[in-house]
Amino acid sequence: MKVFIIGVAGGVGRRVAEQLAEAGDEPTGLVRRPEQAAALAASGVRTAAGDLVAMSVDELAEAMRGSDAVVFSAGAGGRDSDDATTQVDGDGPGKLAAAAKLAGVRRFVLVSVFPEAWRERRMDAAFERYMVQKKKAETHLVLTGLDWLIVRPSALTNEPGTGRVDLGLAKTHTEIARDDVAATIVALLRAPHLKRLILEVTGGPTPIADAVEAMTGAPQ
Repeated sequence: MKVFIIGVAGGVGRRVAEQLAEAGDEPTGLVRRPEQAAALAASGVRTAAGDLVAMSVDELAEAMRGSDAVVFSAGAGGRDSDDATTQVDGDGPGKLAAAAKLAGVRRFVLVSVFPEAWRERRMDAAFERYMVQKKKAETHLVLTGLDWLIVRPSALTNEPGTGRVDLGLAKTHTEIARDDVAATIVALLRAPHLKRLILEVTGGPTPIADAVEAMTGAPQ
């Protein structure tokens, strides 16, 4: 399986790419810095120099051509400027979806965020803007004709993965390891019958393969 990943050098995207490469699949993605390319190459992940914001739809389509699926896991996360949050988190998925359509790639997995994420912490205005942009991206994606999946993980940690999650249409916000989010995305990529679903995932007791299989009967 050939998978094109935006955010391939990030916390979740890198783990998705590494897990795919380890399984013998062919992940690839765009990086902006040579050191990112070198680090990913050491894990068997191919990359190309590129920037989601700077590239045109045509250029993105050419970069992903021949892929079986695309995964969008990039995010400014409210850490950079408001413009970066808008361009990456808000407009980025729609731009990538247009490129996917042009390249003939139907399967599109968007890594989003729980709507109530961190509400108990009274986050600042930059984070609230990030949440608004994530919602905008989801809204645009569901209006496309692609075979999309939106995956909303709860608060992310760098703890080792457990291989177990709680996955479904609506879940209570807690925490989940990035390892387990990545493994869930890989499992969903291997389940092409699951499409046009918004799924929430957090730490839980169910083996990932079983959790994904249980979604087979979900309304689509």
